[in-house]
Amino acid sequence: MADGNEAEHADGMIAGTLDAKGRVVLVTGGSRGIGLACAEWFLANGDRVAITSRTGSTEHDLGHGPDRFLSIACDMTDAVQVDDAFVTIEAAWGPVEVLVANAGVTRDTLILRMTEDAWSEVIDTNLTAVFRVTKRALTKMIRLRRGRVIMMSSVGAFIGSAGQANYAASKAGLVGMARSLAREVASRSITVNVVAPGLVETHMLSELGEAKLAEFAAQVPLGRVAQPDEVAVVVGFLASDGAGYITGAVLPVDGGLAMGL
Repeated sequence: MADGNEAEHADGMIAGTLDAKGRVVLVTGGSRGIGLACAEWFLANGDRVAITSRTGSTEHDLGHGPDRFLSIACDMTDAVQVDDAFVTIEAAWGPVEVLVANAGVTRDTLILRMTEDAWSEVIDTNLTAVFRVTKRALTKMIRLRRGRVIMMSSVGAFIGSAGQANYAASKAGLVGMARSLAREVASRSITVNVVAPGLVETHMLSELGEAKLAEFAAQVPLGRVAQPDEVAVVVGFLASDGAGYITGAVLPVDGGLAMGL
């Protein structure tokens, strides 16, 4: 029998020591919007959560001290800063067990006006940085023989939007990356999945104004935009024991906007 700090499978194999203080979770781009909602969900469910953002600050106080919550300034396009962030987390709590790769940017414009910099910045932040942070997390997850990786894609990867060739390419790339990695690490009881939100009420969307927001909402079969916590609960599910047999999947949270794609 396993003791109180270990989880025993039905076949008698011990999955590894589980910390009673909760899992160690890293949410990139966690200072606001979907990332912040994910951080709040994991905290509410007893986990220890570290977030990264360029400034190291959050939109509002989450009400937890350093024993449960860390906010780290990190440019995800800088390999040294990414490694430093992991070192900080590992020194405080141990290896990251759940990674939510959420950080992303947009630089929207039509392709004929898109500069090399606008293309490169979006690909570097939304795709290459996810490769970087996932690789770093997996080095320890493989040793633990458990882990959850959730990558934040977008409905834009599947339906396409004028002026978003760079963004759509980066978000579609995450799907291919996730499915390749899911096969690579499955034997270590690590799952890799993708969440694809549609229109979500965040700062980025609210800046468009009420008229444009209503126009977009009318395109959604459910007739409204999502709230960030509606995406967070799906992320939380994929990180849960109940999703242990789901890997390489893409879960849309889009109100039916891209159904069938």
